Amino acid sequence: MLFLSGELETNIRSAGEASYPDECCGILMGDIDNDGNKIVKRTEAINNAGEAGERHHRFLITPEDMLHAEQTARAAKMEVIGFYHSHPDCPAAASDYDRDHALPFYSYAIVSVEKGKSKELLSWELSLDRTVFSPEKIIKEDA
Repeated sequence: MLFLSGELETNIRSAGEASYPDECCGILMGDIDNDGNKIVKRTEAINNAGEAGERHHRFLITPEDMLHAEQTARAAKMEVIGFYHSHPDCPAAASDYDRDHALPFYSYAIVSVEKGKSKELLSWELSLDRTVFSPEKIIKEDA
């Protein structure tokens, strides 16, 4: 399960709307409890470094941005627990491309943005054998 406050959900939705018609992307930082639940404590927007003509349906987080996110999380005594991105004018379902570029363990939150307005927000987890993305329940919390 992924625990997400209303404020952090708003951050993800706002990032998706602001980047429309391109995909936004960012990092989920937080903690993992004893039951394996991920508690998001911070979102970190990342500049989509994908090729200009591909950003409407692809995102890229550079190694430098990933390193910076890891360092930021560690400095705050947190971990990188996942990523978020938007699907402009598409459902919030993880695509085959998303699966091919994902790693197990992390949460992958996707917000659908239709005509500039955020809609459905879903989270996905990749199986250990990297063959299947499964829905991950989002528990919305008040901060």
